[in-house]
Amino acid sequence: MKKNILLYIMFLSIISISAYSQKAKLNTAETQYNNFAYINSIETFERIAGKGYKSAEIFQKLGNAYYFNGEFQSAAKWYTELFALGSDYDKEYYYRYAQSLKTIGENKKADEYLEKFSAIAKDDNRAKFFRNEEDYLKRIKANSGRYDISKTTINSKYSDYGSTVYNNKLVFTSARDTGSLGQRIHTWTDQYFTSLYSSDLDENFNPSKVERFDNHLKSKFNESTPVFTKDSSTVYFTRNNYLDGKRGQNGSGITLIKIYKAVLKNNEWTDIKELPFNSNEYSTAHPTLSPDEKTLYFASDMPGTLGQSDLFKVAIIGKDSYGKPVNLGPLVNTPGRETFPFISQDNEIYFASDGHPGMGGLDIFMSKINADGSFKRIENIGSDINSPFDDFAYWIDLDTRYGFFSSNKVNGLGFDDIYKFKELRRIGCEQALSGLITDAATLELLPNAKVSLYNNEHNLIESTTADDKALYTFNVECDNNYYVRAEKENYFTKEVSVSIPDENGSTDLLIALETSVKKVKVGDDLAKFLEIPIIYFDLDKSNIRPDAALELSKVLDVLQQSPKMKIDIRSHTDSRASSKYNESLSERRAKSTMKWLIDNGISADRLTSKGYGESRLINKCADGVECTEAEHQLNRRSEFIIMSLN
Repeated sequence: MKKNILLYIMFLSIISISAYSQKAKLNTAETQYNNFAYINSIETFERIAGKGYKSAEIFQKLGNAYYFNGEFQSAAKWYTELFALGSDYDKEYYYRYAQSLKTIGENKKADEYLEKFSAIAKDDNRAKFFRNEEDYLKRIKANSGRYDISKTTINSKYSDYGSTVYNNKLVFTSARDTGSLGQRIHTWTDQYFTSLYSSDLDENFNPSKVERFDNHLKSKFNESTPVFTKDSSTVYFTRNNYLDGKRGQNGSGITLIKIYKAVLKNNEWTDIKELPFNSNEYSTAHPTLSPDEKTLYFASDMPGTLGQSDLFKVAIIGKDSYGKPVNLGPLVNTPGRETFPFISQDNEIYFASDGHPGMGGLDIFMSKINADGSFKRIENIGSDINSPFDDFAYWIDLDTRYGFFSSNKVNGLGFDDIYKFKELRRIGCEQALSGLITDAATLELLPNAKVSLYNNEHNLIESTTADDKALYTFNVECDNNYYVRAEKENYFTKEVSVSIPDENGSTDLLIALETSVKKVKVGDDLAKFLEIPIIYFDLDKSNIRPDAALELSKVLDVLQQSPKMKIDIRSHTDSRASSKYNESLSERRAKSTMKWLIDNGISADRLTSKGYGESRLINKCADGVECTEAEHQLNRRSEFIIMSLN
């Protein structure tokens, strides 16, 4: 590293680098229309569970229903019931339960289930920060070959860096010798203190003659890295802790750096003020503005920094009013150095870091900023610009794709030089994630369903509405894992994981939703709607077992919610044993089922029953035909046929 790198990198030096939660509407009353009845599974399941019946499937559906709608107290309740039954569940139930517990303040128990989640999901990368060496070198290679780079004519044998564009001029930082007798040399670097310079740009962003930018911003110490508002009336810039002839120092007697602001009046920069979150005890540097100019990003080693220097942001509330600085977090910041941020017109953040996997020294990285302020994957921009040396201070104009960066790579003219580039293609590969939302049973298209995209940490990225053809589309990053959640009234919310390949193209993900409110008609079998394939009885017996009572309670609830419904209970056996025995056994079981419903409050005039034995087999498994146990089981079934709805 060249000697003067301390000038803008080390923060000990004088100039441093520095849910959604729209609740699904559930039917709360019986509805009848055109001789159809509507039955709400969620309400049915909750009433059954409330009576003490225990079922992992029901607890999963109830927990998910509340979790996906942000009702974490209720979600935690049903997930607690779920885990009380056992632990052999998909890893996502551990994660959802832990998140629900955290939300309601049960952190100790949440940590317990997060540990269990981590033990089960050993290959899950939610907590991983670095990829292995092969992975990151592969990504650097994929992001290379995108730039046409050229040297500029504005470099000197001193340090030149930190470019921005203002009124068709390139404004940059330089420690060049101006020939002034009063020009002072920094004893730490043997270079002159830096000042701001400018150069006119032609239509291809080629700079010409260099001039001092503005004497009103100049102090006897360092100025660097300005950023200007779009109306050209305000500038934020970096300067040593020096204002109105007074130099500030920290407790060790060192003059650090701060961010200052000036306004343009009568073509002169005046009213210079330091920003209120500055301090004599730490550095702030290298300001840049968000596209809407409501947020200022900068580098600092202030308290709360994760490494040697971190990137922060602060809200610009008014003319001279600011919010509290916020660390950009561990996805961006590392135990190393993050500095020189730049925000593009497309809300992309570019910054220099030696903490992310790179090629050596400072590399330039990029991430897209989501609408909620979170960040997408951090990308090394490639080996065209990045090198084993220090590469930093990236700036790009997205309309022309021309830009500038700074580097102390070999074959430069000075200590640090400014290079021009033309970006030939955008970074990384791009994928479109799309699909249809359908009814799971009928495959009917479901337009206007709400579809939400979540990252692998379950942070919401964006939401959309399926169009009139039930199609949704998201632009996603390659080689990433996502969760897609589909929601529609009268359907169970469903969340599906998807892995995006590491290549340009598109990924199709169909999501089939299971209805929670189905319409039934005369002749329909409630067992099919309520997913009751078989009512179990002990061998040669017809008494109602506890597990059979769970299934019958579903039928009971439907009859209670639809007081005019009448049903015929039909019991069937397989072909094993004699026909006469099977007919008698099925008849006893049908009557036992009917009696259970009557004993639980259903009027006898709403029920009929009959045992059919083996007379109505639904497959080939008649007497003398060899069949598997699974094939025989299909014939052992209970039916609850709707005979009347009014």
